[in-house]
Amino acid sequence: MAYSGEKAAGYAYSSHWRSLKPSEERTRLQLIESEEWTHRAIVGRMLQDLNDRPQLWREILMATIGRSVGMACFFIGRFLPMYFAGKLEADNIQEYAHASYHAAQLGLEAYSSELMNLCEVEKQHELFFIGAVRGHKLLPLMRSIFRWGPPPESVAVGAGRRKDE
Repeated sequence: MAYSGEKAAGYAYSSHWRSLKPSEERTRLQLIESEEWTHRAIVGRMLQDLNDRPQLWREILMATIGRSVGMACFFIGRFLPMYFAGKLEADNIQEYAHASYHAAQLGLEAYSSELMNLCEVEKQHELFFIGAVRGHKLLPLMRSIFRWGPPPESVAVGAGRRKDE
């Protein structure tokens, strides 16, 4: 799933950054796209080492999804692509952490370590997208529906804690 998912992400980010005017944000999205293709290559190598391969139907589906989402970036504005990219990255963190755990349980320590490295890169991606959507007027609604996003800005870090805790 991760191999094909990275394909969808790569295609989506390719269009996503092209939909933006030249900026630091656009440059960062170009880097994220590159990292997603690198992740795909790493996962592909793991599959090959394990004498496995991606499912053709999933490859076709994810390519279609990635291209479609990418095209939508040109029409739906900045917020929704940034929001859903952040949610996707958050989900990827969990998937890679889960895969790392199972690789370790199987004695595949090199894979486990590499998957945790992918997890860390995905976390950096999520943090970028958190910054990109922070303060947007639609964020509270999206957070309530999809359960992802930075905490409300009115919530102070450590709020509700007693001094003796």
